[in-house]
Amino acid sequence: MAASSRYVVGCAPYEFAQPPAPIKSMTTKRRQAREIPDASELMGRASEMLPALKKRAPRAEELRKLPEETVEDLLASGLYRIGVPARYGGLDIDYALALDVAAELGRACPATAWCYGLWAAHAWLVGYWPEPAQEEVFGSDPDALCSSSLNVGRSTCTPVAGGYRLTGRWEFSSGCDAASWLMLGVPGIGERNWALAPRGCYEIVDTWFVSGLRGSGSKDIVVEDIFVPTHRILDVSTAGDGDWTGWELHGQSRYRLPIPVLLGWDLVAPMLGIAHGMLDEFIAKTAGTTGAAKSADSAAVHIRVSQAAAEIDAGKALMDRDVREVLDRGETGDGFTTLERARYRRDKAYVTQLCLQAVNRIFDISGGHGLFESDPLQRFHRDAQAVAHRDTLIMDLGGQEYGRVLLGLDAEGRI
Repeated sequence: MAASSRYVVGCAPYEFAQPPAPIKSMTTKRRQAREIPDASELMGRASEMLPALKKRAPRAEELRKLPEETVEDLLASGLYRIGVPARYGGLDIDYALALDVAAELGRACPATAWCYGLWAAHAWLVGYWPEPAQEEVFGSDPDALCSSSLNVGRSTCTPVAGGYRLTGRWEFSSGCDAASWLMLGVPGIGERNWALAPRGCYEIVDTWFVSGLRGSGSKDIVVEDIFVPTHRILDVSTAGDGDWTGWELHGQSRYRLPIPVLLGWDLVAPMLGIAHGMLDEFIAKTAGTTGAAKSADSAAVHIRVSQAAAEIDAGKALMDRDVREVLDRGETGDGFTTLERARYRRDKAYVTQLCLQAVNRIFDISGGHGLFESDPLQRFHRDAQAVAHRDTLIMDLGGQEYGRVLLGLDAEGRI
């Protein structure tokens, strides 16, 4: 493995970490916030990006992060603002659209879809924090990006007057190079808590030498004894589930939802895009190759293509059903049973595994040419393995709670 490297951007111990100045655009292409596109226009913008993203996908792998022009194109398109709270220049539009966009982008560049899905989800999540924290993140820049590492990692969090001192190291912060804020899991406060930390008080440690999702730049984060004021701490267990800060500030139904019921589909949607992109590529290479010993005449190919397409369609239908059900509860204010919460967790893993089956099914008949680095099939295959290795998206883990609750047992921890 290549040696890791550090980007030193730390602040002095105990220093109050100030919000960063906005990261300036490389171009002036960003659309004005006053433009209010509808869902079909936004999906059209996502589709228009696919040729460029497909062309840049090898470069994203080489850089091991998204190219700057890809980040700028995402922001210029206005697609990121689907996740941003409306009062800060976001689009007051159905959050499910962000998932459809992530799935669409994944057909061309899985790493772009992965980062987009996470960035949009993080923008939504910021809306649960106390108002002063939201002002710090979005008050001067509606396009401020936030990366994350939501487990506690190897960290300590000590209470002090007005807040906490935080030290630690976290893994897998996708898209951190382009972000101006971090969302970090922190221990020692309550059942589950996250902290917001601005760029300027942490190090990015480049450990991202991997086989899949190379372009996501999911590097390590190191924090050395910084002060986190209380308003930058979120109690995840009560946000949207007793703590109605987001709902009262924004009046958007997405903030009348407990975070766990909706969070996680931002990881699944790119996987649907990967499976769809795999099928797209295979069809483009195979269609019309008729005649003796040609792939398009093979019954085995017909069956596998049919099965893969059905798996993708089934996964999309299941995701759409669950997400619609969750968002509708946000409109009505109705709660969720423990079994329903467990079912959503189960379905996120199951859809991921359906898509993995579809990708593997196609790759297994792609022949020797599918192994060449110049062939997108091998990239889709590697990226699918990377997504499916997320612990919550492994069926043995993601589906466990549903089985327990269905059999009359208590869930292991809050879900």
